[in-house]
Amino acid sequence: RKATGFAGEHFSARWASQFAMSSSEASLGGNSPASSVSVDDGAGGGCNGEHERVYSGLFEGPEKTLEVCFKPGVGVEGGCRQLSGKALERLLCSARCSILSSMRNECLDAYVLSESSLFVYPYKMVLKTCGTTTLLRCLPQLLHEANVECGCVLEWVGYSRKNYIFPGEQLFPHTSFNDELAYLQQHSQYYDRLSGSAHILGPITGDHWFVYVADKCERPAEMSTDRTLNIMMFDLHPDCARIFHKQTYSTAEEQTRAACFRDLMPGAQIDAQCFEPCGYSMNAILQDAYSTVHITPESECSYASFETNQSLRSYAGLVRHVLEIFRPGRFVLTMFADDAGLASLAEDPFEAKALLLPQFGVYVQSNAASNTTLETDTVCRMGNWELSKEPFDAGLRQRRKHTRTNTVS
Repeated sequence: RKATGFAGEHFSARWASQFAMSSSEASLGGNSPASSVSVDDGAGGGCNGEHERVYSGLFEGPEKTLEVCFKPGVGVEGGCRQLSGKALERLLCSARCSILSSMRNECLDAYVLSESSLFVYPYKMVLKTCGTTTLLRCLPQLLHEANVECGCVLEWVGYSRKNYIFPGEQLFPHTSFNDELAYLQQHSQYYDRLSGSAHILGPITGDHWFVYVADKCERPAEMSTDRTLNIMMFDLHPDCARIFHKQTYSTAEEQTRAACFRDLMPGAQIDAQCFEPCGYSMNAILQDAYSTVHITPESECSYASFETNQSLRSYAGLVRHVLEIFRPGRFVLTMFADDAGLASLAEDPFEAKALLLPQFGVYVQSNAASNTTLETDTVCRMGNWELSKEPFDAGLRQRRKHTRTNTVS
């Protein structure tokens, strides 16, 4: 498994050597694996299995996301950032992925993985994995390592994913949402902390989003203004997808520059990797905020995601910029937020019935946005938009008659 990348100027060689991969770990697949990928048979959670799944040119781009929060101020100074490299290797091995590169600043550590990304704060960890990774299998290991090494006490767990493109390829416990919920609840030593609420947002007959939250936070809700925005894009424009094939640009730095990704988070440190023969992952960090991009450019299953926890008053300009880069055939917008986080928004990004990209087309909301509140104050929102198949001018005139067209700026 070959990956080539570059990191921001603050990347530390000490961190790179601390998380150097073994040859067996390096054989795991990434955003677009180039060869056969070792997997387990569902009975175990190790890095290497007895069976191999041959890469066919198709890849499950949409990520599974796990966010785990601990009580602030409890445990060693620095919290989860004090986890050893060996501890991180063990928990990532359970998820069937490995670290390719890393960077850090005064607020967090960010890792590009063979399958997506890991962000480590003193009292929070965010782990995104794609493909046939077994993300939930790392949760017991994560809770154990954080408690034993750092004295951290669990406060909040959130798990989410979109419905799969290739559901039959997934390994247990990710074979169904019911299996995932059963797996979360079978760990009796953590049951009081993992008993939460599960919801499905969006149409079962189309793009939908599975969400699970266990919130045991005892602090006042108004103290938290967190929110995370995720844009999942499908059927990328061929001109965009071509950038992320090594035949077009051979290095991650060239691909980053060609896609103008630095403009999405000006001033941020960037760490990016590109894969053989295609595929791309990037992390960007600025103060306590992260943005991450993951791209599967194969024409049969092209996909890209952009996620950020930047606290913006309006996300309209950012959403427009991301769509202008990828020009997808359709996209799914999701948001995790606390009530206080939603209250601080100047405008609701889910209200736009149509989104206009000048000189390209109009994205029309294909279903009414879905909303739900989990565990008292965690709000989840989801909306689906599709590129209008009508000619640009005719489609715009028609939408102006029936909907409020929002030119994002």
